[in-house]
Amino acid sequence: MKKLPILLCISALIAIVSSCKLDPEEDAWEYYEDWRNENQTWLQQQAARTNDDGTPYYKTVVPDWNAGAYVLIHYFNDRNATAGNLSPLYTSTVDIKYKGQLYNDVAFDSSYTQTAYGDSIARSQVNGFISGFSIAMMDMHVGDSCEVLIPYQQGYGSTGSFLGDVPIYPYSNLKFHIKLVDIPGYEKPAR
Repeated sequence: MKKLPILLCISALIAIVSSCKLDPEEDAWEYYEDWRNENQTWLQQQAARTNDDGTPYYKTVVPDWNAGAYVLIHYFNDRNATAGNLSPLYTSTVDIKYKGQLYNDVAFDSSYTQTAYGDSIARSQVNGFISGFSIAMMDMHVGDSCEVLIPYQQGYGSTGSFLGDVPIYPYSNLKFHIKLVDIPGYEKPAR
């Protein structure tokens, strides 16, 4: 009977120690290794993609404020036709149409069911998006339509997210089709 408290303490200690996990980032790194590798291979293949004339299919956009960040953009429209149009700032409010997908084309978000600001239009501040989406938005002009590839570091990172009923796993590179419809709130930063 005297050994019962000792056995209970040992059992509790074993339960506590066995329930302790490694660093969540380390666990995710190992657990999502195949997913991470598939995503990286896909992004590298897309970055190497070329047009028929041999020019890069995607333009690499690196923001001034973070030389280590980037997104890949392919414009569907003639950018000369939109070059004189307004381009959003980080503090601007934009009207956009978009569809977000994982690298394997599984859709996770879209404006195409929204009607509050017009047919399929979502309204948000540029600084309210994930980093990669904001980088892309600030490269666009009103009227531009493009495909944007966002590396996981500028997306939902090593933790992932959950949008609706679709999980965005850690290390997910993202693909968006975006059309910048308007900039209803062009706000300049205070000086």
